[in-house]
Amino acid sequence: MSEEIKVPSLGESVTSGYISTWFKQSGDYVEEGEDIFELESDKATMAIPSPVSGVITIEAEEESEVEVGEVVATIDTEAARPEGAAEKQEHPRAGEQEQSEKQEQEVGETAAEAPPASPSARRLMEEHSIYRSTVAGSGKDGRITKQDVQQHIEGREADSEKPRESAESRQERRPMSRIRQKIAENLVASKQNAAHLTTFNEIDMKRVMELRSRYKDRFLEKHGVKLGFMSFFIKACCEALKTYPQANSFVDGTDVLYNTYYNIGIAVSTERGLIVPVIKDADRLTIDELEKSVADLAVRARDKKLSVEEMTGGTFSITNGGIFGSLLSTPIPTPPQSAVLGMHAIEERPVAVDGEVVVRPMMYIALTYDHRIMDGREAVRFLVMVKQLVEDPDRLLLNL
Repeated sequence: MSEEIKVPSLGESVTSGYISTWFKQSGDYVEEGEDIFELESDKATMAIPSPVSGVITIEAEEESEVEVGEVVATIDTEAARPEGAAEKQEHPRAGEQEQSEKQEQEVGETAAEAPPASPSARRLMEEHSIYRSTVAGSGKDGRITKQDVQQHIEGREADSEKPRESAESRQERRPMSRIRQKIAENLVASKQNAAHLTTFNEIDMKRVMELRSRYKDRFLEKHGVKLGFMSFFIKACCEALKTYPQANSFVDGTDVLYNTYYNIGIAVSTERGLIVPVIKDADRLTIDELEKSVADLAVRARDKKLSVEEMTGGTFSITNGGIFGSLLSTPIPTPPQSAVLGMHAIEERPVAVDGEVVVRPMMYIALTYDHRIMDGREAVRFLVMVKQLVEDPDRLLLNL
């Protein structure tokens, strides 16, 4: 019996995508639930698992555009597992990937820092003690092939004897991935189609840090997730959005559409770019539910396990450049949203409190907003409200 593998639905208004990677080759035996190819759309990238076990026949090439419902492969469910089929696969299983990454970490190069490579290329690099970052990949999105490594090895001696090359000859051109192209398109459209302005404030993080330090162990024990700062900012933003609805609205032609629900996008940095999964109805969630949602979405964003539904529908976003050490920035709202809050690094600074100079853990925050629908007065008051709520976390917990 032959089972057709079709392109699944990619969400509302998305009718096509691209096959970025096949994890199997025609003739390979696949297990039910095993990922067989990676599908990329303008909104997300996801690994597609096999619905059955059997021998696969691929009918669509890598990098080809495919329509929703299109047959891209068939699986013969009656075929017997070929002896040694597991060793034939070109793409690594989870265990092989983890082992390769572990070896790279031991020599000072992590998988996150290095470009993707095929298993045969990785084996050859390991045999010759070659870092991935020193090899130029010719495959999709800079993927390193075995031939790339062989050429790198053969060119070592020749390169040492060559005269100094021109700057142009030492440049490398790589195509942007489609998801990076979409990110770029959205950001440029956001800047061109809105009148952005950014206002700033700073928050004394002393009380929320004391609260977190006091209860973090009991919180982890009870809820199975660490207590961070993001949940407090999400709570504070939801309250501020209710008071200043302009930040939770967007321009539609000559109208302004005000959202009366609060779907908060949380920016997550991945190797493919900045991804903004959305926590739906965030105002209805408790602190522990928010922390679980943030942790879950972040992990699945980096593992390419998010659905299109989880990437859309946001009404306001929060980005935390502070985890990378950013002290101040002007974030760009995600279209069609009209505002975004930027969190930054916490640093001890001298501040005046009750007429005395004291040292406190301070964080700068920024609100970028669409000045067409939100005036500076509302934007400043929005940030002040967020500041007051985070500086007095009891108000958030008591809903005051």
